[in-house]
Amino acid sequence: MKIGLGQMTVEPAAVEGNLERATRLVSDAAERDVDLVALPELFATGYFAFDAYARTAQPLDGPILAEMRGAANEHDVALLAGSIVEDLEASRNRGFETPAGSGYANTAVLFDSDGRRQCVYRKHHLFGYGSAEQELLEPGERLQTTDVGGFTIGVTTCYDLRFPELYRELVDRAVTLVLVPSAWPYPRIEHWKLLPRARAVENQIYVAAVNGVGSFEENTLLGRTSVYDPWGTTVASASDGPALVTAELDPGRIETVRESFPALDDRR
Repeated sequence: MKIGLGQMTVEPAAVEGNLERATRLVSDAAERDVDLVALPELFATGYFAFDAYARTAQPLDGPILAEMRGAANEHDVALLAGSIVEDLEASRNRGFETPAGSGYANTAVLFDSDGRRQCVYRKHHLFGYGSAEQELLEPGERLQTTDVGGFTIGVTTCYDLRFPELYRELVDRAVTLVLVPSAWPYPRIEHWKLLPRARAVENQIYVAAVNGVGSFEENTLLGRTSVYDPWGTTVASASDGPALVTAELDPGRIETVRESFPALDDRR
């Protein structure tokens, strides 16, 4: 399976411009014969645009995700729509199952190539250090998986990378590829390089971490989108500018690594 990770410029609260860049990336990825596209965390609003969360929040069938669903269908690609600020009450009123509470969530949605919603992931671990996320959002409670191109796919979001037990749970659900939409800022470059690779090595899975680029008042996203295979080898990566990172992933690679080094069999 060929994946494309859209390391796009995210402008604070510039929903229309961000959506235009996102849909252009999906089109560009389709021209490169990509099967699955992933976008960064809060790609339409901007993670650090906290004042815009309430204003830009939408339900799961709102216009942002409707446009992403249409792009997946039009270009015949599976699409992880990074994440959006979800209005939980509005989603609940439209019949979607949501966490308790009437606030907002950081919600990623994966559509298949027909534009059908296959996986909804609400960020479990909300960042508190120098961030208003814990104050503004509700944590997610569920894990969903879906199958694409020979892989069982799970989703986690940014700060979740620091909590390895979440990835163990995904492995127990037979996940072989984890997509990680992120808004990872400077100066934590070494953490960004280490954590997704560690999650790949310890679970013997593929991890594809897609980050944004762009500056906010006090934070600048560091880019460096990367894909790691089950041995921890870097399959593809980018620097700190806008990029479409593509990689060929082989589901058989997971079985090969696990047979040659069966560390998961020794869990206690």
